[in-house]
Amino acid sequence: MAFLNYQYLFLILFITICINVVIKSTSMQPFSCSDEVQTCKSYLYHISKGLQIDQIASFYSVNASEIKPIIHGTKQDYLVSVTCTCKNINGVQGYFYDTFYKVQSGDLYSHVVQQFYSGQAWDIEGEDEPFVAGNITIMHLLCGCVEKQSQRVVTYTAQEHDTLSQIAELLSASLSETQELNGGLLTQNPSFIDVGWVLFVPMEMKGIKAPKQGKRQNLATIIGISSAAALLLMAAFLVFLLRYYKNREEDPKAFAKPSSPQNQKFNKDIEGVTTFETERPVVYSIEEINEATGNFDEIRKIGEGGYGSVYFGILGKREVAIKKMKSSRTKEFFSELKVLCKIHHINVVELLGYASGEDHLYLVYEYIHNGSLNDHLHDPLLKGHQPLSWTARAHIALDAARGIEYIHDHTKTRYVHRDIKTSNILLDQGLRAKVLIAILASIIPK
Repeated sequence: MAFLNYQYLFLILFITICINVVIKSTSMQPFSCSDEVQTCKSYLYHISKGLQIDQIASFYSVNASEIKPIIHGTKQDYLVSVTCTCKNINGVQGYFYDTFYKVQSGDLYSHVVQQFYSGQAWDIEGEDEPFVAGNITIMHLLCGCVEKQSQRVVTYTAQEHDTLSQIAELLSASLSETQELNGGLLTQNPSFIDVGWVLFVPMEMKGIKAPKQGKRQNLATIIGISSAAALLLMAAFLVFLLRYYKNREEDPKAFAKPSSPQNQKFNKDIEGVTTFETERPVVYSIEEINEATGNFDEIRKIGEGGYGSVYFGILGKREVAIKKMKSSRTKEFFSELKVLCKIHHINVVELLGYASGEDHLYLVYEYIHNGSLNDHLHDPLLKGHQPLSWTARAHIALDAARGIEYIHDHTKTRYVHRDIKTSNILLDQGLRAKVLIAILASIIPK
C-alpha cells in the first residue's frame, strides 16, 4: 500500500512538473510579422542586475545614448532602443533583434540569457550546454512592430508582484491593447501573468491619461500633498524668518554690488561666457548633444515648459538632462547661463555646460534619477514610486530649505527664487532633494 501511495505521489509530482515545463515553454513566443511593417524601432526592457549603462550598451550592441532609465518600484531598470526586423530563425518567423555575445569560460546559455538579456532571447538547441569560451554567439532577442506610428512595442519580462495593469501603467500603454497583443499567452486568464513571461507592450509615445481615482483615494492624495506642502512652507518660512532678523543687523550697503561693464555686455555675444566670475561651463558640440539624446527621441523627453523641452541623455559616461530652447530665446539663455554658473551646492541642481546651434540653444544639467517631488506626491504608484515616509518628507523639506538658503544668502550675487513648487524640487537616488533653477523668471537678484 505504501508503495502504491509513493507511486501515486510520484505521478502527481511528475504531472505537475510536466505541466510547469509546458507552461514555461509557451511563456515566450515571437511576435508575428506583419506584411505592412518589416522593420521598426522598438524597445527591450532590461531588468537591472547591477550592470552599468556602458556594459548594457555593449551586451545589446547599441550606443549608450539608446538606453533610457525607468523606475520600477524602488529600483531602476532600463529601456534599450533597437531596430526590430522580421526574420526567419530556424524555421520560426517573427520579429527579432540580433546582438552578439562573446562566450566566457564556464558560461551557460540559460544563465547568460537571464543575467544579461532579461530572459528575452529565443531558445537555441542545447541551451544548457556550456559555450565554447572565446566564440561569438548570436543572441536572437524578441521584439515587435505595430502599424500605429504613435506606438512602439516594448519587450517586457514579468517580474515579482507584477500585474498586467501595473505593467501597462508603467509603460504608458492601454491595458486592453496589451491584452490583445498577448492574446495567445493570456487566452485562458487575461489577468494572470507569471514571473518570467515575456510580454509585448504597445507603449504610447506621447503617454496616456491616468485613470480617474475614487473619492477615497483622492482624499488620501490631497492629505498627503497638503502635508508635504505644509512641511515645505514651514521650512521656507523658517529660512526667511532667520534671514530677516539677520539682515536687520547688517549694513544694507554691504549687499550693494555695481554691475561690471563685462556683465552688461554679456548678452551681446556668446564670448561673454568667458567673463564668468567662477569656473566656465563645458562647451559641447551639437554632434555630442544629438548623440546623447538619440537625436532628441521623443521617448527621452522628461519635461516641457515655457522656455523649452528637457531630454534625458548620456554624455561620455554621465547621465544628463538637456534643455532645448529656441534660438529666439538668446537673452534668456545667456541670463540663465550666467546665473547658474555661479551656483554650486549639493541641494541645487548643477549646470554642467551648454551648446549652441543655428535654430536651438542647449543647457546641460546633471540628471536627477527620481524625478520631481510632484511625481512622488501625485499618484506615485502609477509613476513607479513608493509613497514617501514622513521621515523622507522631513529630509526633503530640510534639503530644499538648505538649497533655497544658499541661493538667497551664500552666493556672491544673492538671488530670490520666486517659483518654489513641488515640480521644481527633484529627488536623487537616495531621495535627497535638489532645488531646480531652470526657468529665468523664477529667480531674480536680491
